[in-house]
Amino acid sequence: MRRIHYNDLDAAIGERFGPSPWIAVDQAMIDAFAAATGDHQWIHVDRERAAREIGSTIAHGYLTLSLLPEMRDAILQFDGSARLINYGLDRLRFPAPVPAGARLRLTVTLSALRPARAGRIAVLDAEAEIEGGDRPALIASILTLIEPDPA
Repeated sequence: MRRIHYNDLDAAIGERFGPSPWIAVDQAMIDAFAAATGDHQWIHVDRERAAREIGSTIAHGYLTLSLLPEMRDAILQFDGSARLINYGLDRLRFPAPVPAGARLRLTVTLSALRPARAGRIAVLDAEAEIEGGDRPALIASILTLIEPDPA
């Protein structure tokens, strides 16, 4: 894991971090996400139909998205900050489905820093890889507001 101090962010622009450890996306996780969000589309929860029509159930794209903070925190920490706030995303895409039982890992590149009233917005170009896959599960620019520690 790489630690970057708030005062050293500029020097890290262009640096690539990761990959993170693998995270397994099993059917229990998919079912729990469906229950939490109300998205019970058959491609996610109907094992028999999905096996017959598409090979297996697949994770929700937003489930994959929701795993980004855990994977990012495993590879990158921001020291000298009071808090990190999810500010949004740019260019979010889900190029490949994540089959139940697949494993994901993340790499990010700090591509830019933008000034903000309360600190700086880090632009992290992210790619979530599917183990053994030929296309990523997710690509996006993650926008994270980093507020400096006043101490």
